[in-house]
Amino acid sequence: MSTSVLSVFPLGFPWQTQDPFLFCVYHLDHYPKGNDEMGPNASLEGRNLGNDFTIKDGWRMYHGQTIPGFPSHPHRGFETITIVNKGFCDHSDSLGAAGRFGNGDVQWMTAGSGVQHSEMFPLLNTEAENPLELFQIWLNLPKKSKFVAPHFKMLWHEDIPVITENGTRIKVISGNYKNTQAPEPAPDSWAKAPENDVAIWNIHIDPQTTFSLPKALPGTNRTLYFYEGDHILIDAEEIRPNHGIQLAASETVLIAAGTKTAHLLLLQGKPLEEPVAKYGPFVMNTEEEIQQAMREYQLTQFGGWPWQYADNVHAKEKGRFAKYPDGTLVEK
Repeated sequence: MSTSVLSVFPLGFPWQTQDPFLFCVYHLDHYPKGNDEMGPNASLEGRNLGNDFTIKDGWRMYHGQTIPGFPSHPHRGFETITIVNKGFCDHSDSLGAAGRFGNGDVQWMTAGSGVQHSEMFPLLNTEAENPLELFQIWLNLPKKSKFVAPHFKMLWHEDIPVITENGTRIKVISGNYKNTQAPEPAPDSWAKAPENDVAIWNIHIDPQTTFSLPKALPGTNRTLYFYEGDHILIDAEEIRPNHGIQLAASETVLIAAGTKTAHLLLLQGKPLEEPVAKYGPFVMNTEEEIQQAMREYQLTQFGGWPWQYADNVHAKEKGRFAKYPDGTLVEK
């Protein structure tokens, strides 16, 4: 094994991550044409509706009953970063905020002291298939920020830099790539401080070309996820798709693609090095704080649910938009 590669591991569901990240999941669903209700124009027979995580006919309903996705559920103590490369996600939350984003957009949501939200995947196209490709990344919050006010912001794809160099495209969602800075993250994020060296990059390397991944700061945890392609070479070590690679952050890493485009996601950052207590959608520092989160959610529902349906979706004719808790509306 090379000095750059610390370990190689198979990708499951979700993907294995390193501190400061908690969780990363990759959704690739080849949804059929949509129906008038923005669900699949196909039979749902044979699916475990409400908990459909088994790929059947190329797609899943997840917790959705009629529209695929994740109806209202709570979070506390961390952030979600949702990258939608293909398809659309409809967001609704307990603050009254809402949005539709996709085709390259990213939502950065700080759950902080507690929020409910839903993430549904409306199948807007009734004349053709509705492919969905999405990453959701959970980034931990430090102890001092666990109870900040919930917040979300949109990183619209028009504002996210994509660098092309020698047959490689690097989409800089967080961090700094050779002096190209990503859009600002949420204000209370661990990613906000440059010294925390948080980077989220989606990298595509053309067939039979190479990409030199620059070194990171000392003490940074760095993981590369190879999720599509035929193989890559790192320091002459061959790695097949559906594997994660823990890399030495202090070294420049040369990555060579095989005969197909290599699709990679990079997650890196300085670790928080704080205790982690997790229970489903709550991530705190102690078990007592988890119990407190559960009690508070039972009592307050983190503000309640202001929408008619738990699986709320927006009007089919709506374009990409974000409506913030203060009523500000941004339409793209």
